[in-house]
This record gives sequence, C-alpha cells and structure tokens, in this order.
Amino acid sequence: MDLGLKEKIVFVAAASQGLGKATAIEFAKEGAHVAICGRNTDSLALAKTEIEHAGTGSVLTIKGDLSLESDRKHILESILNQYGRIDVLVTNTGGPPTGKFEDFSMEQWNSTYESLLASTVSLIKGALPSMKKNNWGRIITITSISVKQPIENLLLSNSMRAAVVGLMKTLANDLGKHNITVNNIMPGYTKTNRLVGLLAKNPAMNTLTNEIPLQRFGNPEEFAAAVVFMASTRASYITGTSLAVDGGWIKNIL
Repeated sequence: MDLGLKEKIVFVAAASQGLGKATAIEFAKEGAHVAICGRNTDSLALAKTEIEHAGTGSVLTIKGDLSLESDRKHILESILNQYGRIDVLVTNTGGPPTGKFEDFSMEQWNSTYESLLASTVSLIKGALPSMKKNNWGRIITITSISVKQPIENLLLSNSMRAAVVGLMKTLANDLGKHNITVNNIMPGYTKTNRLVGLLAKNPAMNTLTNEIPLQRFGNPEEFAAAVVFMASTRASYITGTSLAVDGGWIKNIL
C-alpha cells in the first residue's frame, strides 16, 4: 500500500529514543525526509544512524529541550531553514513525575505545562504556516491512554494531556478547510526501553498484561505503524479523533 509519504517533510519531536524513534524510523521506511530533536547528543547520533538505514530520505537532528521556548524556536528554525516547510508534525514529550495532588508544587505544574501543552502549541504555530500555504498537512500528537481513562498517580499527565486533546479537537474543526488533519494517538503499555527497565526492577508489573485483552504489551513498531497511517494520504478523511493503540486496555465504549 502506497501511503503517499515519499519526499514529505516529517518532524517527529523527542525522537532520539522510545516511541518517537520508532515512529521516525517508520516514516523513513516510507521515503520521507525526517527531522528529529532530543536533549542528548549521543542518543540523537545513534537514532540518526538507525533512521538513515531504514529509508532513502535525509535525516536532520537538532539538539534541544522542548520544555524551553528558546529551544523550541531554534528547533523549528533549523527545520524550516533546511527544508522550507513541515508537511507532517508529530508532537511528543516524555511523561511528567508521578504522584498525588498534594505532592506537586506550582513550579512542577508550570514545568508540566511547558513540556506538554506549551510545547505542542509552539510546534504547531511553527509548522502551520507552510501547511496552510500548501493546503496540506498532518498534525498528530503522541499522547496517552490516560486522556480517555485516567491512570492512578499520573495526575499531572492526566490533567495536561487532556488539555492537549481539547486543543487538537478545536484545531481539527478550524483547519479542515485547509486540508489539514489533526489527530491524537494514544499509546498503551508498550515495550520501550523504559518499560523494559521498569519490568526488570519490578517483575510484578508483568501482571499488567492481565488487564489487556490481547494479553501482551505492545511493540513500538506497532504503535509507529498507526501514527504513519494517520499521517498518510490514505487517512485523508480522518480528523479530530483520538486513536488508542493499547491492545484494548481502555474500557470506554467511545
């Protein structure tokens, strides 16, 4: 199946590891030019090698911290200077600390706002002009199953990621006339290096698969395939949705 992504300019945020890297690799397989950012130079270099080996397009890496507005500006300027446009934007950030309401200071709330909501707003603002100019674009957030079914001890994530989904639904309504689709992808428990490390430290976590109808954790490649499909020309009539890639973990009907 031709997904229509060859030569597209794709920016996957925070893609030096985990789900972001898996997603960037999948875009490269489709012939896209891929830009990624991350905070660690060594991780970025390793990711670039993997992404280049996966596809035929170019790979641009930019060091930066998405929680800082100055870095977000630098990242966007670097991509636009290199390619002149962004066709597909995939926003992605690491999760905030766990805890109860009383555990968090206002500084931690503000930090979570910057890393999750403000970063999404900034990246969309940077990508949107070229999408509108070309009357084509895809905006996708990598969010969490917690936006549909809040997870215990993930108060900051439950709160701020829900705000991101509200933003995306509103933008889907506003940007449809420009042929720009706007969607959220919600990963469930997926075997990234982070989850593998947690399982090694706490083997009891393996029982989480009992809550998943498919009775296993997901693979990063399975998640990445869903993101790439939603960015493709084949998904041109899908917008304003939140797609769970969770093995059926969410119990809601809708």
